[in-house]
Amino acid sequence: MPTALPTPNATLEQRFAAWEAAGPTGDDAHRAKLKGLVEALKAQQRSGLPLDLLFVCTHNSRRSHMAQLLGAVAAARAGVPVRTFSGGTEATAFNPRAIAALSRVGFQISGEGEKNPRYRVAWSPSAPAFEAFSKTMDDAANPKKHFVAVMTCSQADAACPLVVGASQRVAVPYEDPKVADGTPEEAQRYDERVEQIGRDLAWVFRQVRG
Repeated sequence: MPTALPTPNATLEQRFAAWEAAGPTGDDAHRAKLKGLVEALKAQQRSGLPLDLLFVCTHNSRRSHMAQLLGAVAAARAGVPVRTFSGGTEATAFNPRAIAALSRVGFQISGEGEKNPRYRVAWSPSAPAFEAFSKTMDDAANPKKHFVAVMTCSQADAACPLVVGASQRVAVPYEDPKVADGTPEEAQRYDERVEQIGRDLAWVFRQVRG
C-alpha cells in the first residue's frame, strides 16, 4: 500500500489527474531518460538510501524549480516518500515567468525581494510550504550526500560531469522556456514546460511506486 502523504490542493489535484491520464511526453529517446530516472530511484530504494532528488539547471531560475515543486506533488500523489530540492551551477533568481506559470496550475506563491527574492510556495493544506530561491547545488539548503542528481538542462549536464555527494546522476533535459521571453508565445512556452515536466514526473513516480 502507498504511504499516506499530503494531498495537493484541488487545482493541482485536477491538473495532475489529467497529466497522469495523458502519460509521459516526448519521443523514445526522452522516455528512455525517464526510465533511467525510475531505475535510479528504485536503486536508491533497494540500497536503503533516502529518496532525495536534487534537480539541477544552470541558473536555478526556471526548469529546476519547476521540477522540484512538480516532483513533490507527483510523488505525494503516487504515495512515494520523496524530498525534492533544486540548485544551479550559479545562483540568479527564481524567474517571475516561471512563478506565474506554476501559479496558473495551482501553486500558491508569495514573497518579495530585490536581487534574489525568497518565496513561500504552498501546494497542500497538510504540508509545510517550500522556501524557494535561486541557489547553487552546494547551498546549505540542499542535501550533501546520497541523493539523485537530475540534470534538467544540457548546459548544466555538460558543465558538471561530477555532482559531489550524488549517489546517482541522471540527465533528463528540457528546453529552456527562456527562448520565448519577450515574445507573444512567452506564457504558452512556460505553460508547456510546466505541463511537460508535470506529466513526466507523474509517470516517473507511479512507476517507482509499482
